[in-house]
Amino acid sequence: MDELPPDARLDAWRFDLSPECIAQVPAPDRDGSRLMVLGREGGLPEHHRFSDLPTWLRPGDVLVLNDTRVVPARLFAVKTTGGRVELLVLDRRHDRFAAMYGTHRGLHPGAELTIVDLDGVPTGSLARVEGIRAGGIADLTCTGCDIDDLLARFGRMPLPPYIRRDGRDHAVLDRERYQTVYAREDGAVAAPTAGLHFTPGMLAALVASGVEVAHVTLHVGPGTFKPITAEDVREHDVGEERYRVPAGTADTVNRALDEGRRVIAVGTTAVRTLEAAGASGRVVAGEASTRLLITPGYRFRVIAGMVTNFHLPGSSLVVLVGALVGRERVLAAYREAVASGYRFYSYGDAMLIV
Repeated sequence: MDELPPDARLDAWRFDLSPECIAQVPAPDRDGSRLMVLGREGGLPEHHRFSDLPTWLRPGDVLVLNDTRVVPARLFAVKTTGGRVELLVLDRRHDRFAAMYGTHRGLHPGAELTIVDLDGVPTGSLARVEGIRAGGIADLTCTGCDIDDLLARFGRMPLPPYIRRDGRDHAVLDRERYQTVYAREDGAVAAPTAGLHFTPGMLAALVASGVEVAHVTLHVGPGTFKPITAEDVREHDVGEERYRVPAGTADTVNRALDEGRRVIAVGTTAVRTLEAAGASGRVVAGEASTRLLITPGYRFRVIAGMVTNFHLPGSSLVVLVGALVGRERVLAAYREAVASGYRFYSYGDAMLIV
């Protein structure tokens, strides 16, 4: 087998990251996080605050946001034996739902679970396991209750596993802050975290300055946490995700492309949506699904830049960023971020690439 090119090797995308760099809580103010600005064509990183973002955008730029809304899809329950069960609800309809589950001794069909509240107190609401699928997914029926009501009352935000949580205070905080201010379409089990830094005031100011703001929808699934295991990153399967591009967004983006104006995506999900819908060089409106994996060598047809957070070593997300600016440049920027005390991952700081 021929030796893999450097950009294709998984180990070439790893970097040292201390656990202390991983943000456990958001910044006190959404736009108070730090912002590293990295020129797409070259130059050294610059260090700013996210509140400075409008100075880097110009009239005519199109800023594309993913308006998916995170469902508080994480439920906790106890078995009749007293064992604790964590459920991540994936699909739901009235009294039936499917969920990824975690528990020490597993689940079996016929098991009854009692849902507990944010303090761990049994609620009296019961769920019965109807079947077990491959991949650690259970099919359940809610006895005398509605799953949407359970999630609204007792669900926690489905935070990534590297954010540690215990107690009601954080659960209440996460309900507000692990959600973008422009979220409106229910369906995600993870936030498009680059958008967490925006405030209504900033968005209004950007529009007033001549920046066009458009929306797409891609419901982030559990695959966003899926690590690359293939030695060749080009063989990674990111999973299939559904997306929607409104007609107005397609028209806005295509007009900008025709006129040579910049299209800047907020987050890797917006990047993948625009590039999947714009594979022909023209963004197509409508609903579709994509398994698009962006690695170095990919030719970007729509976006000129992006806003993103700092990602896990060896993840498909850092590879995507590297496809835009180059592996060595993004890893050098990450090393500088670590040395400069930037906060990483979902609740961390941001990077602007233009």
